[in-house]
Amino acid sequence: MRESKLQKKTSGFKLWLLVWGLGLAGQICWNMENQWFNTFVYSKIAKDPSIITGMLICSAAATTFATFFFGTWADRTGKRRIFISVGYILWGIFTIAFGMTEFISKSHYLVAAVAVVAADTVMSFFGSMGNDAGFNTWTNDMMTDKNRGQIGAALATQPVLGTILGTVVGGLLVGENDNYMRLFVVMGVFVIIFGLISMFTMSKGDDVEPSVRGSFFKQFFSVFNFKEFFKLRELVWVNVMVSVFFIGFNVYFAYMGNYIIHYLGYTADMMGIIEAVPLVLAMLTAIPLSILINKSKNIPITFFAIIVNILGLLVIAPIKAENVDSSQIFNLRIWLGIFLVGVGYVAILQVTKVWTKQLYPKDSKGQFEGIWILFFVLIPMIGGSLIGEAVVKTSGETFVDAASGQTQYIPNGNIFFVGAAVILLTVIPALFAAKHFKKRLASAEEK
Repeated sequence: MRESKLQKKTSGFKLWLLVWGLGLAGQICWNMENQWFNTFVYSKIAKDPSIITGMLICSAAATTFATFFFGTWADRTGKRRIFISVGYILWGIFTIAFGMTEFISKSHYLVAAVAVVAADTVMSFFGSMGNDAGFNTWTNDMMTDKNRGQIGAALATQPVLGTILGTVVGGLLVGENDNYMRLFVVMGVFVIIFGLISMFTMSKGDDVEPSVRGSFFKQFFSVFNFKEFFKLRELVWVNVMVSVFFIGFNVYFAYMGNYIIHYLGYTADMMGIIEAVPLVLAMLTAIPLSILINKSKNIPITFFAIIVNILGLLVIAPIKAENVDSSQIFNLRIWLGIFLVGVGYVAILQVTKVWTKQLYPKDSKGQFEGIWILFFVLIPMIGGSLIGEAVVKTSGETFVDAASGQTQYIPNGNIFFVGAAVILLTVIPALFAAKHFKKRLASAEEK
């Protein structure tokens, strides 16, 4: 009775207002961290991939811990609203605080580098509280057989929309004069506003029945009972598949903005448009994909995503800076490559988000969002960033900064070649996931 009442109360306009409003606010802020924080470091601190690696690893660790911690807390209390509202507000505040690191004297290089990494880590911690442990768990609560394709489409297109809006608007805010502080203030305030909106819009009906199993820490560590986790074979293989794909993704994506700006020679505002327009077109594929997901076509969608993403990377990788006119914003090969990469990204994210949520234990949805973050964020960001840094340092463009005497590193097309090679390995866990998926469907048909 409680579940039925919950679904009725949060249906219609209110449900989709919250799904899209909170979802987009969160994805725009994540995009800013993934895209503009890296270009901020290259423009304001140093062209050093080691700082980016430190940011990715520390923020990924904070994100993973926060998702497990607050996910367990949310499951035990049954409350989602407080984690979403407070998390989003603090997320916005620390986004603005991150921008303040720009004013640390560049003569204190090590201090500036540590401050950047620390500020990003704290911001990610509260972002995960609001978005991963709060919002994502709440959308899982709202998902039914009738709307899972639509919610899956929303959750999959939001990162793309967030990338589009974040890169275009972010580029315009940064502008040719590299005004990053303006970007962080605007984006931070934007997220705070939606945190306040959720506080006054969501009602008690948005909470669920508490799930208390022993003490807090017993329940917290229960999700690390990998003996039990590995019994969920299909979920394990889908998570491994996600992890491998996004290790490859993180090899190149963390450096894509710096590749376009510092290697190809475009300005920040031009970079936003170069990424955004192809991704707008790629996002349209979410509509037919949602129909196919509702028809349980998970397997062909997965292999389609892998193939198309790799093709896109292979289109971009051979491009040489000397063959690009950075005064002209349109370049067919760059735009086509980003479009194909975007199609693959939308497809893999859309299908796996729905696929995993269908396999979560009913009384541990919040904690299993932590499992998703472990495979979607922590492992890929650590693995991808370390590989990416090695590629940039060993085969990228280098020069010595006259003022500091430090070696500076610029990413080139090699990051896309290596990213494609790693993503190709996704085929292996995808085959095992497909085997268990077919077995589950066959068993359901027999019943």
